[in-house]
Amino acid sequence: MLKRPYLLFVGDAPDLLAAKSAAGVWQWRPELCVGQVRLCGCRAELPLPVMSIEEGAAAGARTLIIGVANAGGFIPDFWIDTFLQALEAGLDLANGLHDRLSDRPVLVEAAAKRGRRLLDVRHPSRAFGVGTGEPRSGRRLLTVGTDCSVGKMYTTLALEREMRARGMDAEFCATGQTGIFISGGGVAVDAVVADFISGAIEWLAPAAAEGHWDLIEGQGSLFHPSFAGVSLGLLHGAQADVLVMCHEPTRRHMRGLPNRAMPDLQACIETNLAAARLTSPHVRCIGVAVNCSGLPSAEAQAYLGRLAEDLGLPCVDPLVDGVAPLVDRLTP
Repeated sequence: MLKRPYLLFVGDAPDLLAAKSAAGVWQWRPELCVGQVRLCGCRAELPLPVMSIEEGAAAGARTLIIGVANAGGFIPDFWIDTFLQALEAGLDLANGLHDRLSDRPVLVEAAAKRGRRLLDVRHPSRAFGVGTGEPRSGRRLLTVGTDCSVGKMYTTLALEREMRARGMDAEFCATGQTGIFISGGGVAVDAVVADFISGAIEWLAPAAAEGHWDLIEGQGSLFHPSFAGVSLGLLHGAQADVLVMCHEPTRRHMRGLPNRAMPDLQACIETNLAAARLTSPHVRCIGVAVNCSGLPSAEAQAYLGRLAEDLGLPCVDPLVDGVAPLVDRLTP
């Protein structure tokens, strides 16, 4: 678990998209963020106070989150001085990049000297067993998608917010690095060895009280040749009672694969349900979360209306409409 509150490192990010991890933490857990650290040349800025490491520590920060997602996922050498300052000031370091903090001897030595932690959240810090598919108590929801990057994390967090506002016992279960920063814990499932993916999700969302909902962040898509294995492991390990399909209607091909057409939405729902039934025979899809950011408002609403009529399911844009119609389907 990450120690809170957080100081967000946006470094030299050229735009806000390059600082998407920091932006996600601020959007969903603003109460946990004391400020941001920007380096020379940074063009990304969050609506938070710009602070030095020392100012962040004085404001109570306990973890510096490296909130930059650069091409290749590497840690530039010129960031290291800032990280050393953070360790010296008594902060842990949390990193979601492919490069590991623990591969930098100077950071390892400084962390050991100060009793601080280097948290490479993309890389599991424990071993997992294989999944068993044995029935377990509690209730679980998994977001799935027609493609990658269609809003599965956003939708899962929106569901948590709506359910908690209704007094429901619901918890977001993170399966990617940004989600881990937001929730403070989780498993970056794309870094788990394939045989143990379903077991990792069984560990992440274990048996629970009958009224408790674990809301599991989905990854990838069963229809994406690059990432379908992770998606299938999530479906089996989640043992979900319900699925929420996530979709982006303006996309013309699978992300990163220009020769691979997007799947039919109804076929995608049916395929995900069929795969999920291996460990959850009574699973059902309660609706579709649609990222309509690429459509004009009037066109988006017309599209959602047609889609809901065609599928016979609630279809909402979580950013515009919220997710109340989806949560309605969870309650008697």
